[in-house]
Amino acid sequence: MKQFGKILKFELNGYLKNKIFVGVTLFLVLAIAIVIFFPNLKEFLRSDGGAEEGNQRPVMLVYTEDGDLASTLREAFEAAFDGYYDVQTAEGTVDDVKRMVIGGSAECAFALEGISAYTYYVNNLSMYDGNTAVAEAVLQELCRADAMAQAGLTPGQAEKILSVAVEGNTETLGKDQNETVLYTYIMILVLYMAIILYGQMVAIKVAAEKDSRAMEVLITSAKPASMMFGKVLASCLAGLMQLAVIFGAALVLYRVNQSAWGGSDLMESIFDIPVGLLGYMLMFFVLGFLIYAFLFGAVGSAASKTEDTNTSILPLEFLILASFFVVNFSITGGGNINSTLMKICSFVPFSSPMAMFTRICMSEVPGYEIAISVAILIGSVVGVGFLAAKIYRVGVLLYGTAPKIGEVVKVAWKA
Repeated sequence: MKQFGKILKFELNGYLKNKIFVGVTLFLVLAIAIVIFFPNLKEFLRSDGGAEEGNQRPVMLVYTEDGDLASTLREAFEAAFDGYYDVQTAEGTVDDVKRMVIGGSAECAFALEGISAYTYYVNNLSMYDGNTAVAEAVLQELCRADAMAQAGLTPGQAEKILSVAVEGNTETLGKDQNETVLYTYIMILVLYMAIILYGQMVAIKVAAEKDSRAMEVLITSAKPASMMFGKVLASCLAGLMQLAVIFGAALVLYRVNQSAWGGSDLMESIFDIPVGLLGYMLMFFVLGFLIYAFLFGAVGSAASKTEDTNTSILPLEFLILASFFVVNFSITGGGNINSTLMKICSFVPFSSPMAMFTRICMSEVPGYEIAISVAILIGSVVGVGFLAAKIYRVGVLLYGTAPKIGEVVKVAWKA
């Protein structure tokens, strides 16, 4: 235990004193601060340009040869776009309208041939431009009102028919996936990135010790289990500390700047994660990280040279990538979270941290299934950890040609 404590402290200090580790942490905190303070920065930049310029809205032109229709369309478009655009009626010809859009005096324009046909003019069409959808909804409503008027209905009767509202209530008996999908994505993305980044660091550090013959000295002064568990747990603690600093800073910065976001539902949902889900997130993150970190450490100790590490860890990267894609496809493919494949993955230790957490977030999972999944995962972490320690011990003898995985496991099992 004393050896384990010394190794853990030494490895953890190595991470915390690493300039790249500290630099990446500070960079991410700075990037998050810029994102969270973006509303204030935007307002500051606007105010710096003058009051008139800061309050100026983009111009949308409405062109039609029917003067009465132009006035009606302008009012309807102004209401439909909720004041985002300064909607103006255009004079002259269609060519004049095009020149105004190209010249930048108007952001976009609608040229109408009546209320059932239009041409939308825009200089650079954004992939997120939804103006035509809004305009079509407005024109459809005007067409219906015109048809009713021609059928003999008064404007008041037509408006009453068109303004009928349908009331409906949704009662969620299980989980509302719209509220939990953000937590799920954050967890699986952070776990995926942490495993890839820190797993590689563990493998490379172990391989470097072997390549420099330092492993031969270390293995005689400390138990292999203490060495492997100390290295892996140090990387896990370093990762958790880094994430705590990043997300803690994000939470504090958001609370300070909360009013600038105007009660954004998206931001509130990110920072108001339920305590129960936060507990599950931490548990599955730690267990999932540990099992892969032990595997990365074992692969690093079996590699003949540091240069061979990148090739040796490819199977592990494909394994975590496959787990990520299975869970991601289940989320985006119609929300089929409790499919047979997802249930199987919930009990396979290499995929259960992502799969079971996703099912817990986005559906109702029986308690016994969670208990079985966690028990299998804990047992696998301990088993893989001791197997990795044995591979670390026999790795001293594995020089020269890169050994096959089966041979390494066989030698370690007999050791």
